[in-house]
This record gives sequence, C-alpha cells and structure tokens, in this order.
Amino acid sequence: MQATPNAGILNFIPLIFIFLIFYFLIIRPQQKKQKEHQGMVANLRKNDEVVTSGGIYGTIVNVKEKTFVVRVDENTKIEIEKSSIGHVRKAR
Repeated sequence: MQATPNAGILNFIPLIFIFLIFYFLIIRPQQKKQKEHQGMVANLRKNDEVVTSGGIYGTIVNVKEKTFVVRVDENTKIEIEKSSIGHVRKAR
C-alpha cells in the first residue's frame, strides 16, 4: 500500500485547526487586554484615583518613569510599579 503525497499535510490539518482555535480564543483576547491596560496606564495623571491589582485604593500624587507615588491615607504614600495598577476609579 502506497501513501499518497498529500497524506503528510492531511495529518497536520487537525493541529493547525487546534492552533487557530487557541489563537482566536486565548492568545488574541489576552493581547488585546494587555494593550488596553498599557494604554490606560500611559494615560494616568496626578490626582487620578486608582485601585492596584492587590486591592489598594489610592490617589496618584506623583508620576515617575516606571512607578507612581500613591497616597493611600492622609499621611501615607507608597510607591508602586506602573504595571500593578488594576483599574482607574475616577479620573481627575
């Protein structure tokens, strides 16, 4: 019994199909979400109210190159990485 020349390609069609499903259901939405988060972080300014990914509520008092200084209480300020911002509660 001889194998047809296209048999090798036909064996890879299910793998290609599975990869396409993973791309459109997992990889692409995650890339879109990451891009939106980067845009949100890039637009944050002083006096924006934010929530960190750890659940800390605060107001941005200083914007640095890689970090934010966030006031969490009357006399308490913490410095956090820009990537740790979960979402914005209220912009100026």
